[in-house]
Amino acid sequence: MSHISNHYCSLLKLWCETQNQNQVKKLHGFILKTIANPETFLLNNLINAYSKLNNTGYARKVFDQIPQPNQFSWNTILSVYSKSGNISRMLEVFNRMSKRDGVSWNLIISGYASRGLSGDALEAYKLMLEDGGICLNRITFSTMLILSSDNGWIQMSRQIHGQIVKLGFESYVFVGSPLVDMYAKAGFIYEAEKVFNELPERNVVMYNTMITGFLRSGMVRESRSLFQDMPERDSISWTTMITGLTQNGLDREALVLFRKMRFEGLAIDQFTFGSILTACGGLQAIDEGKQLHAFIVRTYHSENVFVGSALVDMYSKCRNIKYAETTFCRMPNKNIVSWTAMVVGYGQNGFSEEAVKAFCDMQKNGVEPDDFTLGSVISSCANLASLEEGAQFHGRALVSGLISFITVSNALVTLYGKCGSIEESHRLFDEMSVKDEVSWTALVSGYAQFGKAAETLDLFEKMLQHGLQPDGVTFVGVLSACSRAGLVDKGKVYFESMVREHGITPICDHYTCMIDLFSRSGRLVEAKDFIQKMPCTPDTIGWATLLSSCRTHGNMEIGKWAAESLLELDPENPASYVLLTSMHAAKGNWTEVAELRKAMRDRGVRKEPGCSWIKYKNRVHIFSADDKSSPFSDQIYAELEKLNGNLTATAKQGASWTTQRKEYILGDREEEIQSLDEGLVTQTLTP
Repeated sequence: MSHISNHYCSLLKLWCETQNQNQVKKLHGFILKTIANPETFLLNNLINAYSKLNNTGYARKVFDQIPQPNQFSWNTILSVYSKSGNISRMLEVFNRMSKRDGVSWNLIISGYASRGLSGDALEAYKLMLEDGGICLNRITFSTMLILSSDNGWIQMSRQIHGQIVKLGFESYVFVGSPLVDMYAKAGFIYEAEKVFNELPERNVVMYNTMITGFLRSGMVRESRSLFQDMPERDSISWTTMITGLTQNGLDREALVLFRKMRFEGLAIDQFTFGSILTACGGLQAIDEGKQLHAFIVRTYHSENVFVGSALVDMYSKCRNIKYAETTFCRMPNKNIVSWTAMVVGYGQNGFSEEAVKAFCDMQKNGVEPDDFTLGSVISSCANLASLEEGAQFHGRALVSGLISFITVSNALVTLYGKCGSIEESHRLFDEMSVKDEVSWTALVSGYAQFGKAAETLDLFEKMLQHGLQPDGVTFVGVLSACSRAGLVDKGKVYFESMVREHGITPICDHYTCMIDLFSRSGRLVEAKDFIQKMPCTPDTIGWATLLSSCRTHGNMEIGKWAAESLLELDPENPASYVLLTSMHAAKGNWTEVAELRKAMRDRGVRKEPGCSWIKYKNRVHIFSADDKSSPFSDQIYAELEKLNGNLTATAKQGASWTTQRKEYILGDREEEIQSLDEGLVTQTLTP
């Protein structure tokens, strides 16, 4: 190799690093003009330069100009087509080669793998073995282990491991790391640990791989121990531990480790920030989240789309949707992850209409939804009971093919169930090729919501027969169905099985369902006994449920106990006053009625007016008692006066009704007023 060729090769390397293709072309032209017979070494470097600059046409022209290509020449042009994914050209060059070495075979395997042609890559590996296997090297084994791991080829991976041992490559760190990773991903963590322990030399990459494997398998104690034993740790080591702790629900420990990482002075990248922000969201630790946000701004990571999306998600989980919204709006670049974080954030915080609007804005910005985003916006439509919009998104799912994703199908089953189209919900469920626990729970809850107890319990039993594990939400549906159908004994059996057989710890929702189960059936003494044996105090819904049933069944003693308990828990809750007043009124205890109403006035307790709404021509009309904000208020209240007149006339006809009784009846007509409002607006808006 001449001095001038060496100099030109140095220039080619420099210009490739700066992506200066014009200078490479100028040098190429200069070489052709000034050197009659350029050395093969120099031409090989020119091919390599054009390859790095993604100019396969010029690379091939240079190759074709080499009078006698050597092995490096053939491998260089083969590399051009392998890396560019031009499989036909790659095979054409490979088949013309009179001699193939390990590099040639590795390029063929990696070329297939890069295009997702895993089967062809495996066939190439087998042909390599048939060729004598003398060309096998650490690159071959590393590539094949990664390929086998990604495709779940466990048996093939074991065979490759045997070949590695047979040929003496097991001591190479470059081979050992993907071998450990392969066993860990496949769930064979102890085999991964065995490979790791038998390696004579381990670098930081090997330690990081093993720690990742432990954390994936939930072996937190082992990962901590190995992390402490590391002779040296890099930023990836710390980030791996923080991410793993977060994924295993140890958010507080992840925060502590992050502080230690900062103390060590290590560089923090987008992945570290993403993991620690997830921990803050899981803990709803908004103060720590704000501090991290400030640190992110100071370290110039705030414009990173990955970090920005994690911030939106963190604020959403901390129930501060305004901060999430502000952070989202300030992001200079947004991708599908950013938009999804905002859509999900709105939905999780009860802002379902805003979630739908954000989804529409995302589409206007040219960002196509994925299955998770579409599933989230359909869930928001379900929360709004907006069948019209939900059906539009259903159409979108069909057209885009996203309906094949279980997240979308589950959301649609829930949507139709909540909107009252239980037959459509069941039809979609039957059409699903794959069903998980969420699918079954969605349909169980849908039937339970409409009091179809037999269908609910039948579905639940079928779910168990399919070997699926119900969760707490499933049991809420089952217990609700039993309650509405009056199946007290069956409900008791299901509640006990939830704890004993399925290991689910009851929460307030389950206890409230049981209180409702006893109360609806008039078994108020059993309801009281159940409450007294509970490990926690019922919430306001639980006490109100019992109190309401006491009013229905006329049990003043337990009703007073429930009302007093409710007042003690929430003195500002009007339900206890209203329900107890109703009970006394039913018994003719007008003195107690007056005292309760006076107590409400003295304490400033006012019954929250109920509200209802209808959607007409893409506009939601909300109605509540004593509300005059509607543009149709004059018509509404004119009809209300007629209604009151009719009620008064009816009251006068009942000789047994006292004046106090009439006032009581005429004072609480919110539901009728709301229904009247809805009917008037529908009539007015309908052409």
